[in-house]
Amino acid sequence: MISFDSERWQARLDELRAAHGVPGAALAVLAGGTVHELAAGVLHRGTGVAARPGSVFLAGSLAKVYTATLVMQLADEGRLDLDAPVVSALPEFATPEPRATEAVTVRRLLSHTGGLTNDFTYDSGRGDDCLARYVAALREVPLDCPPGTALSYGSSGYVVLGRLVEVLTGQTWDRALRERLLDPLGLEHTMTLPEQAPRFRVAMGHIGADPAPVWDAMPRSAGPYGRIIVSAGDVARFARMHLDGGVAPGGARVLSERAVAAMRARHADSPDPWSMSADGWGLGWTLHDWDGVPGFGHDGSAVTQHAYLRVVPHAGVAVVLLANGGRFARLYADLCGELLAELAGVRLPPPFAPPAVPPEADMSALDGVYRRAGVVITVGGGRIRYEFVDGMKGLSPPLEAGLVPVSGNVFAASGGPFGEDHVPVVFGALPDGTSCVYVSMRCAPKAE
Repeated sequence: MISFDSERWQARLDELRAAHGVPGAALAVLAGGTVHELAAGVLHRGTGVAARPGSVFLAGSLAKVYTATLVMQLADEGRLDLDAPVVSALPEFATPEPRATEAVTVRRLLSHTGGLTNDFTYDSGRGDDCLARYVAALREVPLDCPPGTALSYGSSGYVVLGRLVEVLTGQTWDRALRERLLDPLGLEHTMTLPEQAPRFRVAMGHIGADPAPVWDAMPRSAGPYGRIIVSAGDVARFARMHLDGGVAPGGARVLSERAVAAMRARHADSPDPWSMSADGWGLGWTLHDWDGVPGFGHDGSAVTQHAYLRVVPHAGVAVVLLANGGRFARLYADLCGELLAELAGVRLPPPFAPPAVPPEADMSALDGVYRRAGVVITVGGGRIRYEFVDGMKGLSPPLEAGLVPVSGNVFAASGGPFGEDHVPVVFGALPDGTSCVYVSMRCAPKAE
């Protein structure tokens, strides 16, 4: 039986949170079949409200694995064929390319190989028709790459999956999630709508030392990919259902064992194994290989709040960390690294960084302009410029940084607006020979 020393780990959380300038953090650890919840710091530096177990944070893209679980429930029920074109179950779906539309399957959307883009943030209103309106607008948005040719991490595909849930259940995505997943698992500190959050202590994101100017900047249509509001303990309880083969604590089956296994089977390799410390993708889950020890999980970010979930099946261990600013990535690396090493024998890889003596690299063939919906990336003279355009224009000033070689096709961008940590920039090619670049696992083909 794995033991967990709450007092010792509380002291370590307190120490590392302060060392890395994180205003507030919540930690949950599933070990030995028990969920342990800890918290440290403040939820809001302006008000001084303390973080407590049960406090809720915006968890961003962690929402994707909840949506994926709903989709797999529908597949269990025979209402959905993962390998059929999405348009066969959702006739309103389309892309600008009819042949590509037919090639987009549910499985490809779940594994980020459907070619749909990430940076199409569209405010389709607060009504119950928001996902339908988003999917209608998406019909005119170019694909990042042809379906089935590459992994390009994206959010738009998960709105399509959320809409598919609505059409097949006759409920909004929010209601289906509540009735089909959250209530059966007893996840009372998990919600999707901002008006539901003030029942609990709510974390505020921070930029530097100050609270962010807004709490939640996302439209309602972001729900299936990016808005789930959670406590760390609830995320650990969600993970426990997946570790228990799809069974809820009371014995009710939420998901079949076959679906649970399919979600964490490898469906795609990642061209960028650093951004989420994941070398592959399942159906919703990021997949990890820690020196031969397999695991799964996901990360999420929303308005400077951040979420990490790591699960080690052989040890029955899950670790959840939620933070509201500061050097959150370093808190994750230190705290979760120590926890997983002690409880599961897992050694996390070191943070991404160029070697002390970078290799020589001829970048001239990589120079050019790369484009995907909402983003233009310009590479030249050993530098990168990352600019939001179209509907994303004005989200932030252009990001510019030098590129330090890591290998012949992998570079590190750091400094200035890219922050103090290193961001991987990976160059490659699609099967048709088109050059592309990956930043944050998002594929941008070369345009000129």
